[in-house]
Amino acid sequence: MRAWWSGTAGELAEAAPEAVIGALARRLVETHTLNHEEQIRAWRAQLPILTAALAGCPGWRVLLEYPLIRLGRRIDAVVLGERGIFVLEFKIGAARFANADRLQVEDYALDLFDFHAESRRHPIVPVLVAPDAPERAATPPLLAQPIMPVMEANAASLGGLIAATEAMLPAPAAAIDAAAWEAGAYRPVPTIVEAATMLYRRHGVEEIAAARADVSNLTRTTEAIGRAVDRALAAGERVVVFVTGIPGAGKTLCGLNTVFRSATPAAFLTGNLPLVHVLREALARDARGPGMSLRAANHRLDSAIQPLLGFLRDNVPRAAAPHERVIVFDEAQRAWDAAFGQRKFQLDDSEAGLFLDIMARHEGGAAIVALVGNGQEINTGEAGLASWGEALARRPGWRIVGPEGVIGHPDPARRLADAAPAGMEIDPALHLDVSVRQVRSAAAAAWIDAVLDGRAEMAAGIASAAGGVPFRITRSLDAMRAALRGASRGTRRAGLVCSAGAKRLRAEGLSADFPHMDRQAVASWFLNAWPDVRASDALEAPATQYACQGLEIDNVGLCWGGDLIRPRAGDGWLARRFRGTRWEEIRHKEAASWQVNTYRVLLSRARYETVIFVPPGDAGDATRPPAEFDRIAAFLTAAGAAPLAVDARAEAPAPLLFG
Repeated sequence: MRAWWSGTAGELAEAAPEAVIGALARRLVETHTLNHEEQIRAWRAQLPILTAALAGCPGWRVLLEYPLIRLGRRIDAVVLGERGIFVLEFKIGAARFANADRLQVEDYALDLFDFHAESRRHPIVPVLVAPDAPERAATPPLLAQPIMPVMEANAASLGGLIAATEAMLPAPAAAIDAAAWEAGAYRPVPTIVEAATMLYRRHGVEEIAAARADVSNLTRTTEAIGRAVDRALAAGERVVVFVTGIPGAGKTLCGLNTVFRSATPAAFLTGNLPLVHVLREALARDARGPGMSLRAANHRLDSAIQPLLGFLRDNVPRAAAPHERVIVFDEAQRAWDAAFGQRKFQLDDSEAGLFLDIMARHEGGAAIVALVGNGQEINTGEAGLASWGEALARRPGWRIVGPEGVIGHPDPARRLADAAPAGMEIDPALHLDVSVRQVRSAAAAAWIDAVLDGRAEMAAGIASAAGGVPFRITRSLDAMRAALRGASRGTRRAGLVCSAGAKRLRAEGLSADFPHMDRQAVASWFLNAWPDVRASDALEAPATQYACQGLEIDNVGLCWGGDLIRPRAGDGWLARRFRGTRWEEIRHKEAASWQVNTYRVLLSRARYETVIFVPPGDAGDATRPPAEFDRIAAFLTAAGAAPLAVDARAEAPAPLLFG
């Protein structure tokens, strides 16, 4: 049983309060070391209020202290009515309703809706209880919603509010099954930032690894990596483990798990400096809580998550083996080739070759876990998986483990080799093909692929089969901003993104020059909150692909630029760059592919919804002809991106809630 106490409202009323508190206290002592007396006092004040409020519905189920792993908190009380699920947060001693408390209980309701299977079938009602607040009339909304607005009650009005809200909810086809609800799986999908924070301070690796047990290959992949690494270290072998996956499938999560489950020194290495900046800053902020000093947190994170180039520059001149025996190479398909390494860094080999040689200095076992994102090469010199195949062919001392898809792929950049090298072990568990970033739609990744392949009919079929995809389209920047603000309830974040090549978005008041190398700018955008104007929630500064690759945000506003267009109806995508005063076609095939991949990255950043803003253009501006943008909008609409609905009564975008 997940809740710390569970029973009917009648059983709660009949039980001795100290017996209930005793049961709760035992769980408290088992799991927490601080604030025992304060928590017990809160329960003593809370139980009589709750019991009185539910006096008229003795058969309803009550669950006290229901843990939400992703949020690192517990719901004070979940009450299962006949028509709705009430999520109650008590603020004992409070004489007012604070906005932070409203966001907290709304987060609880959103978390249940998204990650608790049985909760999506019934309306969820978040209720903030400030016992000593002034009396307020119970005013539930006129229309039921999957997640109702936060309601407020004091000790005296709580019962009336619950009764009035239950009465206005529509009668379900079947009453809530309390036993099924309690047995229902709670499978949260943490963000990368949440996962790193939980790994450091709140929870063990096993809980993170099993965070999405319904996507079985995420757990299988974590275990497959562990088997290959453990075997190599035990046998004194050198192994490269290739892990492939679609955008948002959990490769970074598996990489973090590998680092923190390792009994030998390990590090997560990434060339994605914004990812390093955000994770380090997030942990530093989280460490201000009890249990870890800021200095200790920074030291631990600095050793666990490192920039690739820093690791390389530190180890190339040395003859000794590095401290780490296990390294996770993030976005391995972006490893640069030898020509780029010579030109940029005066190094005489490819990045893959250099890392293989550095790790080969170990006398005993060593492991490289290479995380490979499909179709996410976005920059000059990124050689793809082929460079790893070439480097390994010259170094036969390395054993190779990977999924079948890395062999014989039709795209040379995604092909390790034409045929499996001698001794290579094929493990299908090392490919992740289900997105866990997209919480409400497993079809998003396939839809994005079809769209960027120019296959509108296929994309529309994917959207239709899935009951819709979480992509909306609008021609109004104001409407997009309003929709994103409405969708980002609780502490969920919204943010704008655009291609770094979308230079003419400047005419819309948007800059494509986000300072992705500025640690403070990146951390502020991803971690700060409005009214901080640097935060993503301000919806002012779009993050480019360089700032957001490998990271994610709850609701995204993608501002489509003139750097990827459809020149004529029926044509494919045309990649362009802006030079001086005009657009130029990108004729180099590889560079054009990078531009398409840029939009793959941008389209796959959202955990919930993506609103695509296609500018209207300007007939008086040769760099922004309306016909070009009209064709983009028409194609995306034909592919199944739903027009952003507008509520005529409110003259504002209708709320987003996919699924």
